[in-house]
Amino acid sequence: MRRPFFLPPLFIALLCALAGTPAFAQESPAAAAVNEHPRIRFETTMGSFTLQLDARRAPLTVENFLRYVAEGHYEGTIFTRVTQNFIAQTGGYTVDFVEKPTHDPVPNESGNGLSNQRGTVAMARTGSAHTATSQFFINMTDNPGLNPLPTRWGYAVFGEVIEGMDVIDRIGNVLTDAGGPFEDGVPIKPVIVQKAELL
Repeated sequence: MRRPFFLPPLFIALLCALAGTPAFAQESPAAAAVNEHPRIRFETTMGSFTLQLDARRAPLTVENFLRYVAEGHYEGTIFTRVTQNFIAQTGGYTVDFVEKPTHDPVPNESGNGLSNQRGTVAMARTGSAHTATSQFFINMTDNPGLNPLPTRWGYAVFGEVIEGMDVIDRIGNVLTDAGGPFEDGVPIKPVIVQKAELL
């Protein structure tokens, strides 16, 4: 069996010195934990909510999501699928139902051990497994039917609502109808994301 390879401490210190980095300037466990669980605050026309993401369980999905946040993609998008006691979805369309341009789809990370439970946030996608881009939804109830099975992919959970679930519940109970390209589930009075920022 191959043994693990370790560098002598003195050699590590020398490398750090040559690189201009202090030998012991390593990220603390607390800092690493913060990086693994970034928080995003969304301000909407119906109130604010905060998501805490799980970069340890869903690293590709979180990286993808943070990219859209940093680019200001979510500002001005509307909730386009609101189903009472199910989900509230946003992140793709403007008030005029113009679909915003997106980056390449992110691989489906639904087998990460996170479940579609009330208050969790997951990626929306088409019927194909690896098609998630910018749209996401918040589970307003436990939705085990959205979890993966041995025979099919699920919907990748990558975080949870830690503040403002009451706002999500209010959004989830608005009156809806057809709108734009959607046959139902669109709030009659648009629910608009005004701002999304990394805390």
